[in-house]
Amino acid sequence: MAPRVLISDKLSKTAIQIFKDRGVEVDYLPDLGKDKEKLLEIIGNYDGLAIRSNTKVTEKVIAAAKNLRVIGRAGIGVDNVDIPAATAKGIIVMNTPFGNSITTAEHAIAMIFATARQIPEANASTQAGKWEKNRFMGVEVTGKTLGIIGCGNIGSIVAERGVGLKMRVIAFDPFLSPERAIDLGVEKVELEELFRRADFITLHTPLIDKTRGIIDAKAIAMMKDGVRIINCARGGLVVEKDLAEALKSGKVAGAGFDVFEEEPATENVLFGLPNVVATPHLGASTTEAQENVALQVAEQMADYLVKGAVSNALNMPSITAEEAPRLTPFVKLAEQLGSFAGQLTETGIKAIKLEYEGEVAEMNVRALTAAALAAVLRPQLQTINMVSAPAIAKERGIAVEEVRREQQGAYENYIRLTVTTERQERSVAGTVFGDVKPRIIQIKGINMEAELGPHMLYVTNKDKPGFIGRFASLLGSEGINIATFNLGRKAAGEDAIALIEVDEAISDSVIDRVSALEGVVQAKRLTF
Repeated sequence: MAPRVLISDKLSKTAIQIFKDRGVEVDYLPDLGKDKEKLLEIIGNYDGLAIRSNTKVTEKVIAAAKNLRVIGRAGIGVDNVDIPAATAKGIIVMNTPFGNSITTAEHAIAMIFATARQIPEANASTQAGKWEKNRFMGVEVTGKTLGIIGCGNIGSIVAERGVGLKMRVIAFDPFLSPERAIDLGVEKVELEELFRRADFITLHTPLIDKTRGIIDAKAIAMMKDGVRIINCARGGLVVEKDLAEALKSGKVAGAGFDVFEEEPATENVLFGLPNVVATPHLGASTTEAQENVALQVAEQMADYLVKGAVSNALNMPSITAEEAPRLTPFVKLAEQLGSFAGQLTETGIKAIKLEYEGEVAEMNVRALTAAALAAVLRPQLQTINMVSAPAIAKERGIAVEEVRREQQGAYENYIRLTVTTERQERSVAGTVFGDVKPRIIQIKGINMEAELGPHMLYVTNKDKPGFIGRFASLLGSEGINIATFNLGRKAAGEDAIALIEVDEAISDSVIDRVSALEGVVQAKRLTF
């Protein structure tokens, strides 16, 4: 029986033909995404669901999707899909991360020109018959400093366009290597320096805890008078009320916004200000981008439903059916090693090295490396996945090395991940025992054995008598229950590590108290 796919949002008709040509039955109901009850009623009849942003794939929808095997998002953002619920039910979630990069970058450049020359306001005035030539005094972009926050796929395209416009381009991105910056012709700077120097600031970073409100009143106070701010990335990166005040005072000369904290944005504190250019989330809205993402999602979904091939999956590694039983526990280990290193990395990554020893060295280590890379980079790039991770690492100038060798030590299988940054080198190693559970067996050259749980506390300290007692007493006084307590040290009195699993999330105040203990070098909350 041929697999069936439902397209519940507007998608290029070419996508329908791709499904049909590959033996997939398809129903094109582009307005169904707005009808939640009807979607719930019929979703159980389909193997695949192709969507854009209108369809909300909630836990309730997933529960009703009795036969659903894959959800394909034509575009990069998957905020409208409950990925944990889909994963729990074994439904693959795919996106098309590179289909609209050029289009979004070009929209940001258009916003730069629109704000520099006040084009929308001048257009409205002229069409009203006013001819206010002296009112609209703009600025040139040539020779101005363009500050880019987030220099990944889209940001790097904006950087190249900015260089072509003869702008001085500076960029803040913890994952941008010095070598990649040179290739792009940009100067890598810290965030505060970017705020101080930039004439135009454009945002191209995901919305995560670290970037939410990255531009607020405090940041604006550091900026030049007359700065112009562009956001074609995600609503919430800029505190809109703070920007509105700065626009009214003249501190900020103009702003170009394609995204807003609440969408659809029928009301907003920025609306009505004469120095604001606003568009309704048009970053990906070109004929070419819509066609690209539609074709890509149809090809990916059809390949999976017909051949079992997985591409650009956000919740499943690219592993064939034959490889899965042996490889899956090592994929989990690679992800844990990568996540461990990624959560502890705060500066630009220059290189990532994966060493495979024993039987695992004979497996499909490309899938393992991709899993590790995605996990390392995920704290900064939430939408990254196993398929896109190698390309993004290459794009950012991160050198990736794989080493395979026969068993040399006590472990039949062994994976070591080493991350080299601008400031240090950090390594973590692990194995999979007979119970098929991943274990951490070495951190920074210090041996230990630990399973990773949802809530972990990682502490490095100088080995001194009484430290463990004080540490454990502190956790007890905070009502924190310890599930496992794993210790290791180089030698008596030297560097030591504690890796503790606790029963619930650890607050910032507890991290601060642990950090203040005598001998503590670093205290970090980790989640897995």
